[in-house]
Amino acid sequence: QVHLVESGGGLVQDGDSLRLSCAASGRTFSSGTMGWFRQAPGKDREFVAACRWSGGNSDCRDSMKGRFAISRDKAKNTVFLQMNSLKPEDTAVYYCALRESRLILSSTWDAKNYDYWGQGTQVTVSS
Repeated sequence: QVHLVESGGGLVQDGDSLRLSCAASGRTFSSGTMGWFRQAPGKDREFVAACRWSGGNSDCRDSMKGRFAISRDKAKNTVFLQMNSLKPEDTAVYYCALRESRLILSSTWDAKNYDYWGQGTQVTVSS
């Protein structure tokens, strides 16, 4: 059974930074895709960033115009989301997701393509 555990959320002020972590346990993945999504109250779940890998090759993408950066620690089966210059509109529950295969790049944004989800971590940015 695969488990994803997120950590690092909290309450910060406008302009602050946070670093989220998501650790996958249960088995190792020679290929896969791990992503971050977020969901604010009353809104749809939104793609934030993803890393995908197969063997020794990996790449990552994000959608936050340089404010957020995703990275992966292969040895620890963990992905990180560094969030800088946070704004009140970034307030949401942030979810980690895993797909047990390397998605094509154009499919990484779609939440339906992921097999496993973490419980979510709350990020609140006050103005």
